Amino acid sequence: MHTTELAHLHRCVELATEAVEAGDEPFGSLLVAQDGTVLAEDRNRVAGTGDPIRHPELALARWAATHLPPSARAAATVYTSGEHCPMCAAAHGWAGLGRIVYGHSSAQLAGWLAEWGAPAAPVRPLPVQDVVPGVVVAGPAPELTEQLRELHRRSRATSSGI
Repeated sequence: MHTTELAHLHRCVELATEAVEAGDEPFGSLLVAQDGTVLAEDRNRVAGTGDPIRHPELALARWAATHLPPSARAAATVYTSGEHCPMCAAAHGWAGLGRIVYGHSSAQLAGWLAEWGAPAAPVRPLPVQDVVPGVVVAGPAPELTEQLRELHRRSRATSSGI
């Protein structure tokens, strides 16, 4: 990954940290236009809302579908702390968004959860390409693995005593 991609992923980690500090799971995402402009950003907002689908990737897909023409959506990149879950991957595909760059993979997260004895996610962790064939992805980012793993550990420890 090049420097700009890592800078965007670092912002995703900052958003994921904000999510943990708010009592949520550590996910943060950016929607970046082809020219490098950050169009929108969000973090997980499940905790306290009672809405289990308040994922940032879903929010960004919805924002893009409402505010961008199809050509701009296809040229945009979603940067995210963790690889999209199947729900968010489907939203990404239906919205016609372009590349995805992620910090950790779904397989890494599933491995961490198993290692900690934490419950598995309610949906199967699938690679994004299994949900959205042809989408271009980059990740995981080895430079961020330990930081992201620790954020997930902190999040789980807060919610379950791990």
